[in-house]
Amino acid sequence: MRFVPHGRAACLCLAVLATTASASAQTPLAAEEFEAHVTGKTLTYSQFGTLFGIEEYLPGRQVRWSVAENQCQYGSWYPQGSAICFVYEYDPTPHCWTFWMEGGALAALSVDSQPGAELYEVDSTDKPLACPGPDVGV
Repeated sequence: MRFVPHGRAACLCLAVLATTASASAQTPLAAEEFEAHVTGKTLTYSQFGTLFGIEEYLPGRQVRWSVAENQCQYGSWYPQGSAICFVYEYDPTPHCWTFWMEGGALAALSVDSQPGAELYEVDSTDKPLACPGPDVGV
């Protein structure tokens, strides 16, 4: 165990608290604000500096989600309190996130995660996801 002088220990504690509080201190986007930012776009998200996935936001709160090239899941989103929840065709369990704006891009934290596990919008395009139809090539 290493000794840390009182003043330095207090600074370390404050830094940890500030980092932990940063995600929770953000103002969550209302559903209408989220919808205005995402509809008609395909957004790429990263977490911990690596690709987390790509989601295309369609009209009517419909989505296409992909974590692997040419493999898509279809679903929808809806507001629940201050969170935005997603359900997908093969998994009816809601996945709820709090979204906020950070530097003109979305940041998000799952309602089931601790601060430090945020997703960040790292790319935005108007191009749709490459999602082949069912039974292509059969």
